[in-house]
Amino acid sequence: MSGTAPAEGLAPEATAILGALPIAAVVLDAEDRFVFANPAAELFFQLSAASLRAQSLRDMLPHDNRLFGVLAQVRAHDSPVSDHDLVLESPRLRRFGVAAQAAPFPEIASGIVLTFQDGSTAQMLDRQLNFRGAARGASAMAAMLAHEVKNPLSGIRGAAQLLEHGASEGDRELCLLIQDEVDRIRNLVERMDMFSERPVEQAPVNIHEVLDHVRRIALSGFAAHLKIHQEYDPSLPPVWGNRDLLVQILLNLVKNAAEAVDPREGEILLATAYHHGVRIAVPGSLERVHLPLQVIVRDNGPGIPEAIRATLFEPFVTTKRGGQGLGLALVAKLVADQGSLIECDSRPGRTSFRLSLPAPPPASRQAAAQAAGRKS
Repeated sequence: MSGTAPAEGLAPEATAILGALPIAAVVLDAEDRFVFANPAAELFFQLSAASLRAQSLRDMLPHDNRLFGVLAQVRAHDSPVSDHDLVLESPRLRRFGVAAQAAPFPEIASGIVLTFQDGSTAQMLDRQLNFRGAARGASAMAAMLAHEVKNPLSGIRGAAQLLEHGASEGDRELCLLIQDEVDRIRNLVERMDMFSERPVEQAPVNIHEVLDHVRRIALSGFAAHLKIHQEYDPSLPPVWGNRDLLVQILLNLVKNAAEAVDPREGEILLATAYHHGVRIAVPGSLERVHLPLQVIVRDNGPGIPEAIRATLFEPFVTTKRGGQGLGLALVAKLVADQGSLIECDSRPGRTSFRLSLPAPPPASRQAAAQAAGRKS
């Protein structure tokens, strides 16, 4: 893609300046048709500059979108206008938390230069850090529960067993109830122990093999009654992660999807894609991490209630009857442990969990190539 080619009506100097901007910049004519789009705008819209020039902004967004009010104010007052926290949502585009700045573009009658700054990635990173903090809180809780609860539980269960032997029929049922409840609490404590901090070994992983493995497990068990579709990008390189943890993450997401959809008409999609995205600075590191490899688990269930979306990955948050709310909290922790990101996009009939994963670092790719050369 290249948006720096000369555009009709734009001086070469303007084209060069707009093309060099690190943020998405477009020029619109009086009918809101795209006259110019720089490389950052191509990434923002996920379309080439040539494709954008063949259409109008009104083809991409509903006519009642707040952005068109911004454009109308610029033309009415012939002065710059900005707006923040915009939602640009349509079948072709889905961006949240966008800041837009619009200003008159004198070289074109009623023309406007429009820039976008996408806050969705920053918001996603903030949420991910919150998820990791919540997971660490669960780790501390797990250690406390293991130390303070498991030993007394053993004593309570042993006492209930002793009382059972000499108890009447009615009291024996109460003793069994006590034992069952002790076992349930112990199982919960053991599940919480999964949040403990452990080092994660990472290596190049063929994500499609992992997805096929998860799909076979699902179709042979909890999702045997459902359709699971696949949309893979065959050119996708290996991801950098831990195979066992990736299986655990994806199996959890697919199981949640299977439990959410209609038993007769439910469908699940497993997809992969390459997304250029942006590089993010990870706390505690001077390096910026690129997460271009995406894995999507999508279902056609009723969607996630609005009330819990903001806290979806926190421990003990669940909509399942009898659920403990640890599954997605564990997923968030395992994703963060591998230096990756997870986000959820949900509306009725379409819920997507998207993993953004890194590619193997150059050193590991070089070592793998050398190993392959030795084998051949």
